[in-house]
Amino acid sequence: MFRRPIIRLLLFGLFCAFAVGILIVASHRSVVGAASGAIFDSVADVPERKAAVVMGCVKVLPNGRLNLYFSRRMTAAKNLYDAGKCEYIIVTGDNGREGYDEPTDMRDALIAAGIPESKIYRDFAGFRTLDSVVRAKEIFGQDDFIVVSQPFHNERAIYIGKKRSCEDIVGFNADKVSGRNGIRTQLREYLARVKTVLDVSILDTKAKFLGKPVELGGPVT
Repeated sequence: MFRRPIIRLLLFGLFCAFAVGILIVASHRSVVGAASGAIFDSVADVPERKAAVVMGCVKVLPNGRLNLYFSRRMTAAKNLYDAGKCEYIIVTGDNGREGYDEPTDMRDALIAAGIPESKIYRDFAGFRTLDSVVRAKEIFGQDDFIVVSQPFHNERAIYIGKKRSCEDIVGFNADKVSGRNGIRTQLREYLARVKTVLDVSILDTKAKFLGKPVELGGPVT
């Protein structure tokens, strides 16, 4: 008596799973395709740009350990600057609640590494990758810049940039993070790519905040 509804429910579930799988694969391919030829592992291969945009993340993990994503992005930014590949660095991240300030942590780490404070600009409204990329163009006036993060993140940022008229955006890969945390992040990235494609190519999602333009070379933020 109940067999037919159960079969229909199972078929519907299989159809949904198949549709989600197709969406994940299509989104992944779109992001990878957009970034093809635009991300670099060697600092020597990175084309020069006026600015590098370093993507934010928390400095210290809940267990009290230094976040390797953070430290490796800071090292990559330092290497770019020392090699003369960028004149200015924009550190972009979340500053949405009291006591949590990714851009300032990043700036302080770069100053400690020897980069002049006058060359570092903080973007306090980089709540998402989309916000960071859009604000680099709309607030900091950069149509072509270097994104600094791990490879999976750079690919997504470049996809966003190219869809938002930053055709010459490139990425410099910070060292990857292996182990359990790295695998978990990679798995989340597949869903993040689906959301990115929907936001950029279908929903035309805007940055949460814009504001007054900031001129690189003027007073630092």
